[in-house]
Amino acid sequence: MSIKKVYLIRHGQTDYNLQSIVQGSGVDSVLNAEGQRQADLFFDKYKDVAFDRVYTSTLQRSIQSVQGFLDLGLPHEQHAGLNEINWGTREGTRITPEEDAYYHGILQTWSEGNTGICIEGGESPQLVYERQKPFIELMLSRPEEETILVCMHGRAMRILLCQLLRYPLRCMDEFRHQNLCLYRLDYTGSMFAVKKYCDVAHLQQPAEDIKQK
Repeated sequence: MSIKKVYLIRHGQTDYNLQSIVQGSGVDSVLNAEGQRQADLFFDKYKDVAFDRVYTSTLQRSIQSVQGFLDLGLPHEQHAGLNEINWGTREGTRITPEEDAYYHGILQTWSEGNTGICIEGGESPQLVYERQKPFIELMLSRPEEETILVCMHGRAMRILLCQLLRYPLRCMDEFRHQNLCLYRLDYTGSMFAVKKYCDVAHLQQPAEDIKQK
């Protein structure tokens, strides 16, 4: 079996990201100008990769982040299983340690291994883990797709990485993320290996481009 290459990215910046406002599966925000710039830079770097298919969540910020590839006519599928975790009553609110000790307490609870506990009105990491399984099964059932691009969301991406790399869910925060960061994974038929970890080199604008502006 040939190696399956998975390019896994988080969506570009939104105004919610910029303002430290929680956005989960219930907030269908769009990219801001910086997020669009990030998407353009990623496209410029990877537009020549022969992707067999593009997978996204059903949320706009995810789809907009790979629009350049979709404009090339690449096959595209949306999967709700890739949507961000539902943050319940915290969605659309600005979170700081001082303003919401409960939110940060839940994150601590999850890191201690209690990943089946739902945030108030929302999901638990375990629920997200379970809804991601059908996507993983589908992805692995298509050996003809040797190179794929997957765009999703921060917390959900951490959970997916735990699942693909066989880490306990309590370790999900070990996987750092930034807007439009890249994880490159290779699948050999039995296991995934990380080739790029939270890579953002593509977001560094070449010096010659800066001089021209």
